[in-house]
Amino acid sequence: MIDRGVLLVRIAVRNLLASPINLLIGGLILLGTLVFVLLGGLLDSLNQAMQRSVVGSLAGHIQIYSASSKDELALFGQMGNFPDLPAINDFPKIQDALTKVENVKMVVPMGISAAIITSGNIVDVTLEKLRNLYKARDGQPSDPKLSGVPREELVLRIESEIAHLRQIIKVLRGDVEKAMADMVNTKSVEPRNVEALARVEQPAFWADFDQAPYENLEFLENRIAPIVTDTSLVFLRYVGTDLDKFQKSFDRMRIIKGSPVPQGQRGFLIADLMHEDQMKLKTARRLDKVKDARLNGRLIATDDELKRFVKENRHQTRELVLQLDGLKTAALVKSLQALLATKETSIDVLLSQLLDTTDENFEERYAQFYELVVPQVQLYRVKVGDMLTIKAFTKSGYVQNVNVKVYGTFAFTGLEKSPLAGATNLMDLMSFRELFGYLTSDKAEELKEIQRATGAKAVSRENAEAELFGEDAEVVAEATPGVIDPDAALAGTGRKLREEDLIRRVYTQQHLDDGVVLHAAVMLEDPSRIDEAIARINQVSQEQHLGIQAVSWQKASGILGQIINVFRALLFVAVGIIFIAAMLIMYLSVLMATLQRTQLFGTMRAIGAQRGLILSMVLIESLVLGLLFGGLGMLAGWGVLAAIATTGIAAPNDVMYFFFSGPRLIPQLSTWPLVVALVIILVVTIGSTLLPALMAMRVSPLRAMQADE
Repeated sequence: MIDRGVLLVRIAVRNLLASPINLLIGGLILLGTLVFVLLGGLLDSLNQAMQRSVVGSLAGHIQIYSASSKDELALFGQMGNFPDLPAINDFPKIQDALTKVENVKMVVPMGISAAIITSGNIVDVTLEKLRNLYKARDGQPSDPKLSGVPREELVLRIESEIAHLRQIIKVLRGDVEKAMADMVNTKSVEPRNVEALARVEQPAFWADFDQAPYENLEFLENRIAPIVTDTSLVFLRYVGTDLDKFQKSFDRMRIIKGSPVPQGQRGFLIADLMHEDQMKLKTARRLDKVKDARLNGRLIATDDELKRFVKENRHQTRELVLQLDGLKTAALVKSLQALLATKETSIDVLLSQLLDTTDENFEERYAQFYELVVPQVQLYRVKVGDMLTIKAFTKSGYVQNVNVKVYGTFAFTGLEKSPLAGATNLMDLMSFRELFGYLTSDKAEELKEIQRATGAKAVSRENAEAELFGEDAEVVAEATPGVIDPDAALAGTGRKLREEDLIRRVYTQQHLDDGVVLHAAVMLEDPSRIDEAIARINQVSQEQHLGIQAVSWQKASGILGQIINVFRALLFVAVGIIFIAAMLIMYLSVLMATLQRTQLFGTMRAIGAQRGLILSMVLIESLVLGLLFGGLGMLAGWGVLAAIATTGIAAPNDVMYFFFSGPRLIPQLSTWPLVVALVIILVVTIGSTLLPALMAMRVSPLRAMQADE
């Protein structure tokens, strides 16, 4: 039997090399296999890279959320339209149940939402500084940093800030005149604004300023500050979470500036890319982008985008000038005159000359800008250590404010430039619950204190009617862990927890766990068993009535997770077309070859060959053809992937950083493209050969002899 098989293989190899049509068919099989293995390997590497990005930056291996949710959880690509997820109130019970599931490593509570922060314009900021300086001078400091500062120094600072204000007003005069000429910004050309601006331009206004400083500051705040148009709103996408658990679970996370939020305390971490793109001086950010582009081989002389950045920097010096007070302006003018070898006295012109960068002077001017200009201005609108006021709509529809300290900025290793991974900020759970409108432990303590102070008592819902309309004393309804309006509930009663106390307060793990969450990330010991873990979590939820559902990282990532399925479908369609064409050509070729060998098959039958031998000979010839050229295609595909892996594929833009899980995609060949390619080869070869082989098997000796005559 073995000898017979070897003989048939030798015959198949001889016939394979003897027919040019077989080489054509083999070439199609080789090409199709190469394409499938190459694209399959790239697709699998892309899938693994995107999994590392999604799992390592936000989603974890599995996400759980309420089973009663009408919306599907989508962590990415939602902008301000987030899924409406019902709250999970009994998180400790869920966490305890899930940590007992085999393969579950950690459960990280979360809540994704969005909010808005505002940064006051430069006049607002300067007026606030002046107000604090005057209060400190008058012995009633409101800024702790000014306590103990000598009166003489306070007077000098006041004079400097007033000089700064007068310089800002000069810039505003130019803005108003331009607006009046263009008739674009109608708010700036209102007669009352023009009158107010004319008044504060007069020396008499400033000569009498110290006689009624607070009234004059109020006038400037109400009439001059609204003219400035540089107040900005920043849209914040954030996740409220147990920050300590988050950093332990997502090991790609690292602090870029500042420090982590101390364990158990309130705080905020800004995504570093967002901090750079949206909170940095536009001039400095444009310079940074030009520098990065030049490191990648782009040139100012030939790149239209870089030319635009340079032009905007030259003409948009206003944001710098507005921050310079009199003393800073004088010092900077002197430094720039010496640097640029000019007698020009206008700070606008000097800054414009400094920022007129070319490929030849860029590195020098970049360093000079950061050395001379940046120390004189505020580089970031929100700095590490600042107190950030975040505004958002609660679940019940009212606006809630939360003050949190910015401890630092963070990024995920390899995803530093990814807009998708760099768009989500982190907030502590307690602040998230308060901002979202849920009852927190702090509010619960305040309610209890109010009850003790007023002598009120709590009653159950079923007894509320009898208590309210009976002869008993005044009561309050029993508090629930649902949505509340804390400001309405506590207005005029009790003692508000002071902001400083909230910042310093350390919450226990029980405080963090015993509260509302919207969803949670589940980290696994063995990610390859994710389907098994999802099935087990959903089973535990049903058995213990947890009311949650579990989904994979791919489904939880929303539309981003479906992109890989689209790529895979396109791959199979393309390869399917190639192999269908190969099957059709192979079928026709084998059919023609079979008809041409009718006499041979008949003669073999006449000398005693069985039908099975004829069938085996034809099938083995096709299998040898498919396996030989298919194997060559696999080797070629593997070789191309190995060659690409030596350098990787560079991400063409910042968005692809997320899909590549870093600046370059390093392909790694897995077994599934090879296995699938082998199966396809066998199906194509056997499927296209079976009918001609059956025809060859049925050739009779009589027909062969008739054909011979």
